[in-house]
Amino acid sequence: MDSTIVSRMPLIGDKAPAFKAVTTQGPINFPEDYVGKWVILFSHPADFTPVCTTEFMTFASMADDFKALNTELVGLSIDSLYAHIAWLRRIQELEWNGLKNIEVKFPLIEDIKMEVAHLYGMVQPGQSTTQAVRAVFFIDPEATIRTILFYPASLGRNFDEIKRIIQGLQKADREKIATPANWKPGQDVIVPPPGSCGVAKARMEDKSEDKYCLDWFLCFKREKK
Repeated sequence: MDSTIVSRMPLIGDKAPAFKAVTTQGPINFPEDYVGKWVILFSHPADFTPVCTTEFMTFASMADDFKALNTELVGLSIDSLYAHIAWLRRIQELEWNGLKNIEVKFPLIEDIKMEVAHLYGMVQPGQSTTQAVRAVFFIDPEATIRTILFYPASLGRNFDEIKRIIQGLQKADREKIATPANWKPGQDVIVPPPGSCGVAKARMEDKSEDKYCLDWFLCFKREKK
């Protein structure tokens, strides 16, 4: 019998699994320590690896952007605390893509026993049984998982997209709208489809300046310029 540990990955809409962990910024108790905040919980395969290094430099350079969005970053890999510290100190000495003197101030979880990684389905045997894949969990202030991304070890993440996801989720919650393909902040958004024929007819006849319809099921709200 295969003895490989396979955990059920939490799904969109699930409550984020709770855990306590040691990190490079001290112990954390999740989600209690993050009440009222959005969280991006992400994993990487290993410290001192090239793709991960560029990702951490990029994430750290955008930390203030995420803070402005009420969003905290929490990283994880199946490495020791001392390996984490040594790697993050080395990152400060590197220069890449215009980034230099980068200090990683968000917590990086020590997960030698793979406890948190298994809770979140970050260890996927088809890739590796000793390293986490590049997972990204977007968790809202109610500790509900709202979006999940997975990348293979060879593919670096798109951090503009990670930021856009947070912006889109927050806007959808705030305004009860949806965002179209390739939406970016400042662009028009989608009004949810009508639930009755009467509403559909009224919507098509609505001449409001801030709304327009391509058809009864596809209506947009103009963003104020």
